[in-house]
Parts: sequence; C-alpha cells; structure tokens
Amino acid sequence: MSTVSDAVTNPSKRSRRRHPNKPPGWLAYVQIAPLTLVLTLFLVLPLIMVLIVSFFDYDSFRVIPDFVLTNYKEMLFSATIWRTLWSTIRFTLYVLAITAVLGFLVAYYVAFYVRRPGVKTLFFLACAVPFLTSNIIRMISWVPYLGRNGLLNDALVSTGVIDKPLDMLLYSPFAVILVYVYLYTLFMVTPLFNSMMRIDKSLVEAATDAGAKPWQIMMFVILPLCRSGFAIGAVFIITLVMSDYVTVRLMSGGQSASTVLLISNQISLLQYPAACANAILLLVVVMSAIGAMLRNVDIRRSL
Repeated sequence: MSTVSDAVTNPSKRSRRRHPNKPPGWLAYVQIAPLTLVLTLFLVLPLIMVLIVSFFDYDSFRVIPDFVLTNYKEMLFSATIWRTLWSTIRFTLYVLAITAVLGFLVAYYVAFYVRRPGVKTLFFLACAVPFLTSNIIRMISWVPYLGRNGLLNDALVSTGVIDKPLDMLLYSPFAVILVYVYLYTLFMVTPLFNSMMRIDKSLVEAATDAGAKPWQIMMFVILPLCRSGFAIGAVFIITLVMSDYVTVRLMSGGQSASTVLLISNQISLLQYPAACANAILLLVVVMSAIGAMLRNVDIRRSL
C-alpha cells in the first residue's frame, strides 16, 4: 500500500519506476560525439577555410594571406558571373521539373500497380545497376547516340522524319539537360516511392467510394501526401546539378557554362581566393533554395 501511495505522491519516483533503463542525459552527448567530430572536421572546418581564403589576395603565381574585398566586388559586379549563375539555375529548374514528372510517374506505377514485393525489388535493382559504372562513362555513352552521324540522327533520316542530321542533339543545352535527367531521375523516384508506400490505401478507397474521379484522387489525395517526397528529391536534384561541372563540360562542347565549371577553371589558373568567393556565392544560393523549400514541407515524415 505504501508503494502505491509513494508513486502517487512522488511523480519523479513513479517515472523512474516506469523507465528503469532510461540512460542518463550525458550518454546522449557521448553518442552524438563521433558524428559531431566527423562533421566538424570534414564539413564545418573546410567551409570555414573556404570562407577565410575567399578574402585573401592573389597574383599570377601565389596566394597572398590578407583581408581584402576585391574578390567579392569583382564577383558581384561581374556580368559574366551572374550569367553563369543564371545558366546553372536554369539547368537546375529544367532538370527539377522533368525529373519530378518522370519520378512521380515511375514511383506511382511501382507503388500502386506493381503488387509483388519481389517485382518492386527487381525494378529498383534494375534502376540501380547503371550506378555501378562511372558517371563519365555513362555520359560518353550518349555521344555515339546523339552525334551528327549517331544512331538517333541516322534513324530519323532513314525514316524520313528529317531531311538532314540535327546538330542540336549533341554539344548543346539539350544534351546537358538530357544527361542530367538520365543521371539523376532515380534520386527523385526513390523518395517519391517511399512517400507513396506510406499512403494509407483506405484513403484512396474512401475517395473512390465518395465518388471522386481519378484526377481528383490524384490532385487532392496522392499529390498532397507526396509533398515530403518531392522535397527530398528536390534537395538531391538541386545539390547534384548545381555541384556538377563534368556534365556541362563534356555534353555542351563549351557552349554552356556553370558556376562550378567556372570555379574549376579558376582553380586551374591558381585563382583560389576568387574560386572560394564563387563557392560561397553558390553555397548561399543552394542553401537559400533548400531552406525556402523546407520551410513549407516537413520532410521528417519520410525519414
């Protein structure tokens, strides 16, 4: 009887009895210490170094430790920098829109029409097989297909669809966007599929019983419940496209530019402070886009 009365009058004692194995508070800090150390050494400190070097001066042969604003002034008042940044943003928006549509269609089919779990697993394994090879090899494989004398032009000419080969298929913005979509669509499919598999099928059945048409179910049931999947996929697409320069270099033939390609060229010319300043600008743009998106979507539901 005294035990019951003590539990009622002393809530802290009652909570200790309910959770006898609850770890002490300091243990949580010990558990996150290794991850914190890794992030500090390999993320925070490098970013701080990039920020510091962006204020250094330089000449044709060396980097001069100093505190100058020249790099940021030249960057902010350079029309070339802003045109290059807009080109990068434009590529990202195109790829984001296309992969969102393709990713949604593929994920919807697999989630709602493929019934067997083994077939779903086989489908994702087939999608993951290309990732066993290098991205560069996968890019180069498009050259004999899209070239002026490539397979696609030969097929179009032989069937009479066009009179002469098209030059815009290769070494053009079209080729860059096509390869981006080819490389990164799976990063949109996976989070959307994860979100769709969490949807309670009874909601779809209830909407059908209430007389909702298929497009109404899609617009008012499926799409709202896939917002977190779209957000996670968009984070992947934005970071991957805006940090990629090999695709632009190989597939545009020098006719397109990106901010990361500009940074790469500055590094090759030993202009490290200017490259760091452009990297900070790109980081701010990417983090602003992701932050604005995550403010409206709670991605923790899909994690």
